[in-house]
Amino acid sequence: MRSFKLIERYKSTQVHALTPPDANPSSTTSCAVTGKVNHHSKWLKLSQAISASVAEPLLPYGLPTTELIEPPIDLHLKSVNHVETLASLYRRFQTCSQFDKSLICLEQYSLLRSLGDPKLLRRCLWTARQNVADIQSKVVLSAWLRYERREDELSGSTSMECGGHILECPKAAMVPGCDPKSFYDHCRCRLGTVDGTDKRIIVGDDECSTSNENSDVSFCIDDEEINCVRNKIAVLSGPFETMLYGSFIESKRVKIDFSENGISVEGMRAVEVFSRTRRLDSFHPEIVLEMLSFANRFCCEEMKSACDAYLASLVCNIGDALILIDYGLEETASLLVAACLQVLLRELPSSLYNLKVVKIFCSIEAKERLAMVGHASFLLYYFLSQVAMEENMVSKTTVMLLERMRECATEKWQKALAFHQLGCVRLERKEYEDAECCFEAATEVGHVYSVAGVARAKYKQGHQYSSYELMNSLISDYKSVGWMYQERSLYCSGRMKIFDLNTATELDPTLSFPYKYRAVALMEEKQIRASITEIDKIIGFKVSPDCLELRAWFFIALEDYQSALRDIRALLALEPNYSMFHGKVSADHLVELLSRRVQQWSQADCWMQLYNRWSCIDDIGSLAVIHQMLVNDPHKSLLRFRQSLLLLRLNCQKAAMRSLRLARNHSSSEHERLVYEGWISYDTGHREEALSKAEESIALQRSFEAFFLKAYVLADTSLNPESSAYVIQLLEEALKCPSDGLRKGQALNNLGSIYVDCGKLDLAADCYMNALDIKHTRAHQGLARVCHLKNQRKAAYNEMTKLIDKARNNASAYEKRSEYCDREMAMNDLSMATRLDPLRTYPYRYRAAVLMDDQKETEAVEELTKAIAFKPDLQMLHLRAAFYESMGNFVSAIQDCEAALCLDLNHTDTLDLYNRAQDQATHQQQK
Repeated sequence: MRSFKLIERYKSTQVHALTPPDANPSSTTSCAVTGKVNHHSKWLKLSQAISASVAEPLLPYGLPTTELIEPPIDLHLKSVNHVETLASLYRRFQTCSQFDKSLICLEQYSLLRSLGDPKLLRRCLWTARQNVADIQSKVVLSAWLRYERREDELSGSTSMECGGHILECPKAAMVPGCDPKSFYDHCRCRLGTVDGTDKRIIVGDDECSTSNENSDVSFCIDDEEINCVRNKIAVLSGPFETMLYGSFIESKRVKIDFSENGISVEGMRAVEVFSRTRRLDSFHPEIVLEMLSFANRFCCEEMKSACDAYLASLVCNIGDALILIDYGLEETASLLVAACLQVLLRELPSSLYNLKVVKIFCSIEAKERLAMVGHASFLLYYFLSQVAMEENMVSKTTVMLLERMRECATEKWQKALAFHQLGCVRLERKEYEDAECCFEAATEVGHVYSVAGVARAKYKQGHQYSSYELMNSLISDYKSVGWMYQERSLYCSGRMKIFDLNTATELDPTLSFPYKYRAVALMEEKQIRASITEIDKIIGFKVSPDCLELRAWFFIALEDYQSALRDIRALLALEPNYSMFHGKVSADHLVELLSRRVQQWSQADCWMQLYNRWSCIDDIGSLAVIHQMLVNDPHKSLLRFRQSLLLLRLNCQKAAMRSLRLARNHSSSEHERLVYEGWISYDTGHREEALSKAEESIALQRSFEAFFLKAYVLADTSLNPESSAYVIQLLEEALKCPSDGLRKGQALNNLGSIYVDCGKLDLAADCYMNALDIKHTRAHQGLARVCHLKNQRKAAYNEMTKLIDKARNNASAYEKRSEYCDREMAMNDLSMATRLDPLRTYPYRYRAAVLMDDQKETEAVEELTKAIAFKPDLQMLHLRAAFYESMGNFVSAIQDCEAALCLDLNHTDTLDLYNRAQDQATHQQQK
């Protein structure tokens, strides 16, 4: 299903994020750890190996070398044992107080960031926001949720606009209290019923004045007298009551001189009105500010609260916030400060470029001022620092925000995160001694992964052998994890380096650095084809800009300019502002240079090329063609939408959402805009809103995309016969509307799937055949399913073979074909699927199930454990728990269930297994 991933924005993955030549130490140690040779000589030799006609204009800075590439230190918390950590979080969540639930969700969020599942991360923030009662936390979390949706990029939207979801609503955030049942509620502010948001009340003239008959005391300011009711003023505060009814001389006077008390005549008149009406009039905000200051001086708590709420209701833009926050901080008006902070946070990231905003957050004094009104929290600075790192890792602002985050940290995990991220930033800033200290501090509070940061900082200071010994000790002390071997490989050479890199890949095939290193090493040996094959392995299942850049370099060296151009165009679809050659050359400029060396396509040619690539499931090639089409027509929303679909297929959700937002912004009609807004809602977990957008669009104009969106959202549930019939009707309506073969093929494919679920196999086959007629190659998979259900296994196998032959990305095809052959052939297909895409979980589960059937319990558990080590997947955890239960290992079964439930609290099957395992464990103990 479509999903939203934001994690990539936190990582510096460009090839130019490398060690500069003068930063690598040249110390020599034992045979396991040796120094480096001169970088420039190798670089020069490689450049000379390329023909002069290519190297000069297209490779001005030569080719990458093995000495210049290294993996970044991950910014987020990493656990050595994910399962144990997740299980502990679940147990704590189930037993903690309501207040602590949000903190545990935040801890879970920080741990899951390294896994990169956007749905899990969004759920963590939702649950955290759902379980907070204080306004300060609500303001931060609602702004964080809005930031994750990147609504700031939608044309016409404002920071304080409510998207209709109570957990993200700015007005709901300003109302104290907690309602855990409001998880999926729509916000009432659309109906204008959120309480406490506007305190401006117009009162009549008769209420604004006090007749001489009622007044029994006057406050004199300069030459003016303000008539007041003594007992009304007295109840405003203890000091007033003492002054007017106590032993002070003012209690005997009818006129009291108030000229030296710092309030104007207008301000005192407003105080008098409030003393009688308990209302705030439509006074100018400056008068209310006077009243706030007056209330502080004379301890008028009720009036202070009213002024605070009234002023908070006036804050609606960054200008208001910057003016009023100083008053709020000076007068300790917590609600006013919260309202100002909310605007500043909801304007992120742009507000961080405002020096006044930076001044409010960054200095020690600023944090202390915020603390005085209860707004300096770890949560606030965690959010701010994540945005700052995403915008500019090495800026002074980022460092200061992380320092404030560290100062606010109280829990061990908070301190570990703050120190670790500060260490990463110091490392990027080449402040190696400070980075080492930060990483060591993170290690001391229990974050084992920070040892890698210590080793890297030592290495940058020339202590290569110390770094090697540090990682060697870590590998000896803990169960092996892929990143440990990857890090140790940096500090050794020769066969040991290759051994470590290969071990890292074996333990965690998702690590991209080992592939990159091996590819560059092959390039240095002038085995260009082999280097492309090596980097293809990671690009096949994990597309990233740095790997695409590397492959483009290889293609340029091979003088295959068309393939190089394809990769750079695809790269720019992921990161539009990417720079190549260590950040020295704009990728756009390189596209211009390469375009002169290849045949130019017209827009019609591009459409033909797109059809060809789409039909053979060449997603990167399709992405490159669409990028070229967008250069000629950048405001074509349809092309942006197609780009988003491809990016989602490549699991690049952040880039996909950006494309979808651009499609929405460039929409030429209201009904089209609603469709794209519907997809945005669906991708961010708001199905009801997506359906509503689709229905609004259909009401304006019947279109393929609107019907398809509605059908897609409805189909993403447990369909009953009645709802299935409705989805079929919607897809049939979609197919009656104008569209192109690319989309109609998808609709036919989806329609075929619904028919299969309804048992209408002949109708399903017709749909798949029609889809194949317009080159929707994926329909082979649906047709294979139909053949299988008709007991035609050979035909099903043949259909999947056709898909494998046609598709460029065919890991899923191998996986699916395994269902239509005998066990031995199935195991071969699944081995191929794992080799092509190790992130696919079905092959591991199948192999484990086969081993259990063969009563090889230990091997079955080990098969799942191998994958869980780098991908703690819910289904694999559940299956391993079931295996443990059948083996009588109830303790391990319970732990796996707890880890799985940490990922999904409401997973019914796991809850049943968990309760059963607990009962069995209790019964076993009683024996």
